[in-house]
Amino acid sequence: MNTFDYKIVEDAAKELYIRALCDLPPDVRAALQRASEKETNPTAKEVFKAIFKTIEIADKNRTLICQDTGLPIYMVKIGSAFAWNGYEIKTRLREGAKRATQEFPFRGSSTHPLTRVNPQTSVGNGLPVIYFDYIKDAEHIDILMAPKGSGSENMSAMKMFYPAHGVAALKKFVVDTVFESGANPCPPGIIGVGIGGTADLVMKLAKEAIVRPVGQRNPDPEVAKMEVELEEAINAMGRGPMGLGGDISTLAVHIEAAYTHITQNPVAVNTQCWPARRARAKIFPDGRVEYGY
Repeated sequence: MNTFDYKIVEDAAKELYIRALCDLPPDVRAALQRASEKETNPTAKEVFKAIFKTIEIADKNRTLICQDTGLPIYMVKIGSAFAWNGYEIKTRLREGAKRATQEFPFRGSSTHPLTRVNPQTSVGNGLPVIYFDYIKDAEHIDILMAPKGSGSENMSAMKMFYPAHGVAALKKFVVDTVFESGANPCPPGIIGVGIGGTADLVMKLAKEAIVRPVGQRNPDPEVAKMEVELEEAINAMGRGPMGLGGDISTLAVHIEAAYTHITQNPVAVNTQCWPARRARAKIFPDGRVEYGY
């Protein structure tokens, strides 16, 4: 009989939300440092100083890196070698996100789409967003939490292309989307791109792309080549940190791709702001929890 105490999942969901909001992952810190060292624009260099000061204050006081605590997203991978209860996991993730909002506390950003009533819980119908996947021959569950703020999320875009449009049209759509977003997504962050699949899958792919460690290339060489080309094109814009001009407009472009229909080629863009926030927990059947990024 499975006697696992799912309160452990709830507590981890709460802790992950708080950690993600207060503790920037090491790869993001390193990418920001590299970007600041490459930057030559005087104004941009001052912006980077302000960014590092913000991180310093958050580290010292265990406070929020950004006041926009975003909407909670949990990407869950369930090990195939243990009989986890998916419904129980979903229920506990929701309660954990709610507790984090009310007990830390921080501003809840969830609201009814029509009445705009905000329950100050960060959850509601359809929230938190939860993606489930599975891990072969593993007993643990892996939970990756990524709060998504509005400044970057509002700049999302998706378009259905035909194969005849060619790869150049896909690249142009990504670059145009980033250009039109201006300073809204608080650059330089990560540009997540989804290619292929269906209209709903392609946006999920773009969302998955932004939680990859900064600069980690797609294993497909053609996709990885496109990542480099798009990074170079976006940084050549001269938009710079916080849109005030400079050499570095993005820390990385990450692409996730899926096979698609022979008569279509959807593309989606989902941007992450410079505090590319995420936190990870591995939970084992014996109740152990290992935190990371």
